[in-house]
Amino acid sequence: MELFWQKYRNRFRLMLADDGEEREVGGIRETSRGFEALAVTFGYDPGRAVKGLSSFEEAKEFVESFTPWDLFGLPRDTLVEAEIRLTEDDNSIHYK
Repeated sequence: MELFWQKYRNRFRLMLADDGEEREVGGIRETSRGFEALAVTFGYDPGRAVKGLSSFEEAKEFVESFTPWDLFGLPRDTLVEAEIRLTEDDNSIHYK
C-alpha cells in the first residue's frame, strides 16, 4: 500500500493506493481566505474539516493528524511519502 499527496488541478489530495485502486482519504485547497483542509471519515464529523488555515504545511498537518488511512486498515503510524506526486494533467508544482 502507498500513502501519498497528489496535486490534482487546483487542490491536493491525500491518496491511498493498493493494487491499482486509489482512494482519496484527505484533501487541501487554497482559497482567497487561506487553506481549507478535510480528513475523510465514515459518518458525520465536522471537526475533520477546517477553513482559513494560513499555510499549506499547516493544512497538511491538520489532515495527517487524523490518520484517515486507519479507516482502511493501515496502521496509525504509517508514513506519508514526502514527495508530492503530480497527475498527468498537471505538470507544475507550487508546494513541496
